[in-house]
Amino acid sequence: MLSNDLTSLITRIDFALISSIHIIFPPLTIGLAALLFISELMWVRKQDEQWYRLCRFFEKLFIVNFGAGVATGVTMEMAFGILYGRFSQAAGPFFGQVLGYETITAFMYEAGFIGLMIFGWGKISKGMHLFATFNVALSSTLSAMWILVANSWMQTPTGVELHNGIFIVTDWLAALFNPNARSAFPHMLLASFELSLCFVVATCAWYVLKQRHVELFLKPLKYSLMALAVVAAVQIYMGDVLGEATLEHKPAALAAMEGHYDTYDSAGNVNSAWHILGWPNKEGTGLAWSIDIPHGLSLIETKTWNGTVTGLNTFPKDQQPPVVLPFYAFRAMSGAAGAMLLVSLWGVWLIARRRMTTELAPRNKLFLALAVIMVVLPYIAVIAGWWTREIGRQPWIVYGLMRTEDGMSPMTLGLAIFWLVGFAIFETAVVAGTIWFLAKVVRIGPDLTSKIPGEGHEHLGHLDMPASGHADHPEYIRPV
Repeated sequence: MLSNDLTSLITRIDFALISSIHIIFPPLTIGLAALLFISELMWVRKQDEQWYRLCRFFEKLFIVNFGAGVATGVTMEMAFGILYGRFSQAAGPFFGQVLGYETITAFMYEAGFIGLMIFGWGKISKGMHLFATFNVALSSTLSAMWILVANSWMQTPTGVELHNGIFIVTDWLAALFNPNARSAFPHMLLASFELSLCFVVATCAWYVLKQRHVELFLKPLKYSLMALAVVAAVQIYMGDVLGEATLEHKPAALAAMEGHYDTYDSAGNVNSAWHILGWPNKEGTGLAWSIDIPHGLSLIETKTWNGTVTGLNTFPKDQQPPVVLPFYAFRAMSGAAGAMLLVSLWGVWLIARRRMTTELAPRNKLFLALAVIMVVLPYIAVIAGWWTREIGRQPWIVYGLMRTEDGMSPMTLGLAIFWLVGFAIFETAVVAGTIWFLAKVVRIGPDLTSKIPGEGHEHLGHLDMPASGHADHPEYIRPV
C-alpha cells in the first residue's frame, strides 16, 4: 500500500514538473508572434528601418522560445500516455480528437508558415512575408484555444457520458464550449500578451539602462509599457470573471484557493471574510490562524455584503482538494499581476511627464532596473495560476467523473522513479539551454549592418553606434 501511494505521488510530481515547465513557453510564443506581426506591419507601412531591425532582433528570441516550447510540448504529449494511460484511453473520444484538431489547425498550420517567416526574408515579397508572420501569430492563438478547450473540459466536463470506463461524446458543441473554456481561454490569452509585453519591456529596459541603442529600443519600450498597463488591468477583471465561473461550477476548488471552510450566508453569525494569509489547522477543518478582511470574499465573489460562498467542509473529505498550494499559488499569481500593473503605470507616468526621452530615459535607473526584474513576474503568475487551476481540481482528473488515481498508468515504483529522473533531466536541460541562448542573443544585440530586403543601403547610420559612444566595442555592431 505504501509503495502504491509513493508511486502515485511520484507520478503526480512528474507530471506537475512536465506541465509546469511547458506552460512557461507557449505564452511567449503566442504573444511575441502577435508583436512581431505588429512590428513588421509598422515597417511595411511606414518604411521605418527601426521597426525592421526590431522585428529581426525579437524574431531570434522568438525562435529560441518556440523551439523550447515544441520540445517540452512533445514531452508532455508523451507523458499523457506514459503516466496517465488510463485517462488517455478513457478520454480519447474527446480529448484525443481535440488534440488532433490542434495538430491539424494549429501545429501543422504554424509549421507551414514559420519557415517562410524565418527564412523568407528577401526571398519572398514584403506582403507575403507579412502574411506568413500573421499566420504564425494566428496559428499560435488557435493552438492555445484547442489546448484550453481540452483542459477546460477536464474542469467542467459537459457533453459526454461515461460508459464502461470510456467518455462518449453526446454533444460536441456542449463539450467544446464547456463553461470553463468561455472564461479560461480569454484569461490565458491575456496572460500570453501580458507575459510577452513584460518580456519586451524588460529587454528594451535593459538596453536603455546599459545605454546601448537607446534610440532603437526606447520606442518599443514606451509602446509596450502603455499596452501592458491596459492588458494588466483587463487581466485583473478577467480573473474576477473566471473566479465567478469557478464559484458556480467548481465551488470546492474556489473554497480551497480561498481557504474558506464554512459556508456562511446572511443568516450566519460570521461573515465571509477574505483571508489574506492563513494556515490550515491539524484537523483540516479550518484555519489555525489567518489575517482577514471582513466580508471581503463575499464582496469579491457575490458582489454582496454577506452573500453565500460555499465552504470546503460542505464536501466529503475524500472530495476536498488540498488547500495550502492553491491558496498561496493564487496569492502569488494575484500579487504578481498587481505588481506588473503598478510598474507599467509608473512607466506610463514617466512617459506622460516626458521623462522617457532619448536623453532622459537612461537616468531613470530605478525604474529601468525594476522593469528588467519584472520579467520574472509573469512567469511566476503563469506557473502559480496553472497550479491553482490544476491542484484545485483535485482529487479529480475529470471533475466529478474520474479521480486522478483512476487515470494513472499502472507501473512499479522503480519505473515511476525512472521516468521522473529522465523527464527532470530533459526539462532542466531545455530550460537551461533556453536561458543561455536568450541571454546570448540579448548580449550580442541587434544586427544593424545587414542589407534590408528590397533596399540598397547596407547600414542604419548613427544607430549602429552605441549610445555611450564606444564604437570599438565589437558586440555593439556584430550581427548574430
